[in-house]
Amino acid sequence: MLGLIVQLLLSYALIYYFDSRRLEVLGWMPNQKRVTDFFIFLMVSMGTCAMGFVFRILFAQESWVLNPAFDLLLLLKGVWWNIKSVLFEELIFRGVLFYLLIKWLGKINALLISSVSFGIYHWFSFEVWGNIPAMVQVFLTTSIVGCLYAWGYAKSGSLYATIAMHLGWNVTQGFAFSSGSIGRGIWILAKPSPQITVGYGTYFLIFYLPMLGFIVLNFLLLQYRNKKGSQLIL
Repeated sequence: MLGLIVQLLLSYALIYYFDSRRLEVLGWMPNQKRVTDFFIFLMVSMGTCAMGFVFRILFAQESWVLNPAFDLLLLLKGVWWNIKSVLFEELIFRGVLFYLLIKWLGKINALLISSVSFGIYHWFSFEVWGNIPAMVQVFLTTSIVGCLYAWGYAKSGSLYATIAMHLGWNVTQGFAFSSGSIGRGIWILAKPSPQITVGYGTYFLIFYLPMLGFIVLNFLLLQYRNKKGSQLIL
């Protein structure tokens, strides 16, 4: 929590010094459209992420069971951990620095810098540094998703949709289905896990179609929801 407060204070100082504006450039004040956007993008992101685990159950014969240690306290801790993580990353990669990059370098260059930085950051957060195939895979997926998040902010002039997309995917993958770094969440993979050989088509269906659906659906939603919305104009 202290880290988020420090980020906000630094963001305030940066935007005030370089642009003489306040944190409203992040579109943080709630209104009906922003709150509605948040819940729409959250549900779509959670649904597309969960689709991958449904495919794993259907085609890889995995079995997921309710965590016997699951209770309200665990739920609150897991959700709060993900909220802090998402806010931390959003304030770094799509916050005031990204706004200033758009102003100084233009949207395209700012998008590229934000996306590449987001991809490189995940080499270390996913602990794949030195594993070249994993580094390539992580960089491609996270930089493309990072570009979607950054474009979402530039398109809407607000972080609501961006935070919702990011949170929806992370909380589903990392906590609902216990596939993240915080340990057991709501559902856990029953042991022993089956050893199933699948074809390339099924592998793509399980691991990449959900991500593709996440990117395409959220992109189209951003287009639709912001036809007459308040884009970030500099």
